[in-house]
Amino acid sequence: MPVFDSRSFKNHEQVVFCADETTGLKAIIAVHSTALGPAAGGCRFWDYAAAHRKMAPSDIAEQRGEQDAIYDVLRLSRGMSYKNAMAGLRLGGGKSVIIGNPKQLGNDDLMRAFGRYVNRLGGSYYAAEDVGTSPAMLAATAESTKYVCGLEGVDFGTGDPSPHTALGVFTGIKAAVKHRLGKEDMAGIKVAVQGVGNVGRTLVKHLLDAGAHVRITDIVDANIEATKALGNVTVVGLDTIHAEDVDVFAPCALGGGLNPKTIPEIKASIIAGAANNQLEREGVEDEDLRQRGILYAPDYVINAGGIISVESEVYREKLDESARREKILRIGETLTTIFKTSDQSKRPTGLIANDMAEDIIHKANAAKFSS
Repeated sequence: MPVFDSRSFKNHEQVVFCADETTGLKAIIAVHSTALGPAAGGCRFWDYAAAHRKMAPSDIAEQRGEQDAIYDVLRLSRGMSYKNAMAGLRLGGGKSVIIGNPKQLGNDDLMRAFGRYVNRLGGSYYAAEDVGTSPAMLAATAESTKYVCGLEGVDFGTGDPSPHTALGVFTGIKAAVKHRLGKEDMAGIKVAVQGVGNVGRTLVKHLLDAGAHVRITDIVDANIEATKALGNVTVVGLDTIHAEDVDVFAPCALGGGLNPKTIPEIKASIIAGAANNQLEREGVEDEDLRQRGILYAPDYVINAGGIISVESEVYREKLDESARREKILRIGETLTTIFKTSDQSKRPTGLIANDMAEDIIHKANAAKFSS
């Protein structure tokens, strides 16, 4: 699949394909925009071919997996541009993916090799944690480059961004509940959380503390057990979580979960979760949700808490926890503006957020090139 013909390609500044024979590294780094500052975004480590191996010969499965990786990194990097713009950050948008199973390949040597490729970009892209990577893996990457953020135990390090992402999502859920259901608090609100890894599990803790009734699912049994230890949660099936009779459906796993198959089955009146790229097709699924009266919180707006947390690390600034928290809590205000604009214009929230983000980036580019 040619990059320029991909439906997720949209004015990307740079796309780099990386391979290291010694470690087996295969990675793609996509820089979408540096209009607002250096591009920053997570490094996702994922076996993209796994979904195809049961249906196709190994060589074809690998090719299809690589196509999926290209699509993923292009869309995720554009989402990071929009996310950082909407959060008011001095950061552009970028993303990276490492292709393969992190449990088999994710050793320090491979992460150092990845760091060497990041370093070649000279600071136009800063890598951070994402699905399949951890602060420890990024610490190995940091041995080869200084362009890494979300580190622990270093000067200006902000550590694991997951708690901040979860706080932002919780804040966004409260804003959505107030807007759609007219409730000022979460007491008695029923929430289905799809995926209880680091972010989802912390989100569940916020929800339980606020008096919500929570249902969960995850592909990893250990995640479910750790979440059950937090309090009274109900475990439901992987294939039915989206169809639970709840007030809020919170996707906190991988993307693409809002599609023609799942949307007709959704009973929740609000969708607000941490997953990236929740919509299979922008401008299609979010309009379907609007037509059904379901309020959708655009993913890159509600899940911006993590990148808000690490902005200070990129600029090597000290930011105290109260100032960081104040920035994250503004996510609720931004979402409320989007919700109200959607109501007034009769347009889906996803497209409204895109327009707002693109306007911010366009103005930054214009100022950059006119100076």
